[in-house]
Amino acid sequence: MRKLIFGMNLSLDGYIAAPGDDLGWSVPSDELFQWWSDRVGATGLALYGRKLWETMSSHWPTADQQPGATPAEIEYARRWRDMPKVVFSSTTSTVDWNTRLVTGDAVTEITRLKAEDGGPMDIGGATLAGAAMRAGLIDEYVLVTAPALLGGGTPFFTALDSWVNLNLVETRTFPGGVVLTRYETRR
Repeated sequence: MRKLIFGMNLSLDGYIAAPGDDLGWSVPSDELFQWWSDRVGATGLALYGRKLWETMSSHWPTADQQPGATPAEIEYARRWRDMPKVVFSSTTSTVDWNTRLVTGDAVTEITRLKAEDGGPMDIGGATLAGAAMRAGLIDEYVLVTAPALLGGGTPFFTALDSWVNLNLVETRTFPGGVVLTRYETRR
């Protein structure tokens, strides 16, 4: 059975994007960028909602070919392209870069994917992760908290019907006052 992990950069007040989808507050240090790159390298399958897919696929497929691309960006771009991905969308018609499209019920498909053998699955995108959260499918939460208050935007957590109890399994500090906390769902 695969482990499902939801991890993203978020503000201290719990947002993954500021109003207008502004991500300028969350530029990672070199150390944090490498940490995210290593996660991509260790991911067996990445699950994306449409909006995050559009953001990622508009940059990373060719980021290693851009003038001035750093070795870390080149490595991340290659890892991202090679990583198997599933995009959940009813409005997207085509996907590329080692990706398949699912237009049906996300919770049903995520449940099926979790039952398979394989490496860990990362889930990204507020709407998609929110559906998996409400269905009780997320096994681990990785919060990379930036010392910024946004006051609004896209929240990391969705409204839940019942509590989710967690166990803290890791903390780490990155440059700039960014703090990683990793929790496993207590079942």
